[in-house]
Amino acid sequence: MVLILTAICVSVTILLIVIRIKRTTDQREIEQHSLTPEALHTMLAANRDVLLFDVRQPLDLLANSEIIPGAKRIPPREVLENPSLIPKEKDSIVYCTCPTDKTSRAILHRALDLHFARIKFLKGGLAAWKAKGYPVEPYNQPFHL
Repeated sequence: MVLILTAICVSVTILLIVIRIKRTTDQREIEQHSLTPEALHTMLAANRDVLLFDVRQPLDLLANSEIIPGAKRIPPREVLENPSLIPKEKDSIVYCTCPTDKTSRAILHRALDLHFARIKFLKGGLAAWKAKGYPVEPYNQPFHL
């Protein structure tokens, strides 16, 4: 009985260590592919050739119909189903308004799985951008809920 309990404890400990290592690795990868609002603002001010994609859910867009100037709106479902909507050969930044950048991270994970190397997400999304006082413009294009 003691041997079985010891084996279970060792197995659980190994599982927890593996989970921790995976989480740490994932976090490092996410940090490597994130961009602060300040860094994005600097890139845009320097007229760097960067594509900016607003990947907010339709209800989020309805609640806040502003967009970062120069951004193109693409529904997240469409990007997840067809990642080629974001070019592989250009620097691309995605952003959303989720509290933990959930939608942007989902797009990023999908793109990284498909070996996109030049994609990042805006940390804090539109809210962080606006909190820094950076410009936004009204989004007037029709969209489907």
